Amino acid sequence: MTTEFTTPNYRIIFEGQLDPAWSPSLAGLDITVGEPLSSCPTSVLTGPLADQGALHGVLDLLFMLNLPLIKVERCQEADR
Repeated sequence: MTTEFTTPNYRIIFEGQLDPAWSPSLAGLDITVGEPLSSCPTSVLTGPLADQGALHGVLDLLFMLNLPLIKVERCQEADR
């Protein structure tokens, strides 16, 4: 019997900009510049997160940095 595990990919969009040096603190997610909303710059975090605890850790850090969330979406799953 083979059990296949998958790691969900996430895309998190928030107001503000972060230097890519923050990536290790954000579970290794990729940080890119997003489409600006009116005069506010945005950033996008993308990549796999091992579990809900990892997702909450990323969201908590964005909250502590006072970076407002715009959208959080679970994307196509990637094999582990």
